[in-house]
Amino acid sequence: MVVRTAVVGAGTVSRAHLAGARNNPDMELVAVCDIDAELARERAREFGTMAVTDFTDLLDELDCLHVCTPVQTHFDIARQAIEAGVAVIIEKPATVTVEEAEELIALSREHETPATVIHNHLFYPAPRKARELIDAGELGQIRSVNVLYAGLTPPDQVNRGSWVFELPGGEFEEGLPHPIYSILGVGGWPERGDDISAQTVLSTDYEEDFEYDQAQAQYVSEAGALCNVTMISGTLPQRLHVITGTEKSLIVDEINQSLYEVDEDYTSSVLARSKKSLDVSLAQVTSTLENAKSVATSRFDDSWEAETETNSHCAIFDGFVDAIEGDADVPVPLEQSKWTIRIMEAIRESARPQEGADLPDVADAGEPSETRDDESSVSADL
Repeated sequence: MVVRTAVVGAGTVSRAHLAGARNNPDMELVAVCDIDAELARERAREFGTMAVTDFTDLLDELDCLHVCTPVQTHFDIARQAIEAGVAVIIEKPATVTVEEAEELIALSREHETPATVIHNHLFYPAPRKARELIDAGELGQIRSVNVLYAGLTPPDQVNRGSWVFELPGGEFEEGLPHPIYSILGVGGWPERGDDISAQTVLSTDYEEDFEYDQAQAQYVSEAGALCNVTMISGTLPQRLHVITGTEKSLIVDEINQSLYEVDEDYTSSVLARSKKSLDVSLAQVTSTLENAKSVATSRFDDSWEAETETNSHCAIFDGFVDAIEGDADVPVPLEQSKWTIRIMEAIRESARPQEGADLPDVADAGEPSETRDDESSVSADL
């Protein structure tokens, strides 16, 4: 089966989707759509396809639609596609609210039409290997998962478009789904929404009325693991996962795609503590060699199989074709995106000034603090 595919939204992230659809031997790229006709034509020329300005004109011809528009438009576009029996790949986050995500879940089931979300950091090589080890039971029971994403973009910087300024956390908030879905994909989902707690900080004054630029969320997973994700802007980048199990633990560094297994007690002696340094160094060297091999492979092997090993978007596209054909589950269930949005809602709620809350006495508080209360053309939103 060849999956006839189109991309709606011709912004920056559309290039990853257009290239993936063009290169996938099981997909046929039919068109790219944007309400900006000139932008649509530019992308169409770049990827050798047709340009349109109304995606609904394509629905009768499609098996799959990639939704790469601003998040505020995701729900309506995905809903129309699913109701037409067209499978959807939605850029993160899938929707603005939990209610919209739940409605898409229900529609997908009702129409028996697959839908998935681009949670691509989970498909990087090191996190993918970590999840394989967890699924194989090598860590035993997972007791805790801690994720740190530092160096995220500050709220007032524009990476994806000025529409991000409509979000309480601006550009910083636009990047939060990545660390949030990362902890959900590794640690599991909360048992209940009430299990989620969040804290936020506004560390800097901005010209725009942003509400926060640092955030943290915690919950206990259905399996009883303590899960914590910390997200910080305006610092040097770090992307670390510390996964603690009863049999062994893992430390994943997303920046250099290294994975280090802790499978012995390094506190038992001075010699054991010294051995840890050697083991960490060996793990770093091994990861570096594996990464170099992957880069070399991708440079000399342009096959789709090699691309799915090194390109996290393509790994999702490849798995989604199997789901459309009925041979596999979707790579990222909408349920995971729903919990991503639920945690984001908890973060937004934490950032809002509480009605009736006592304000600090500036005279006694040292430096005064301040709590801060589209160009949405169909373009990229990653």
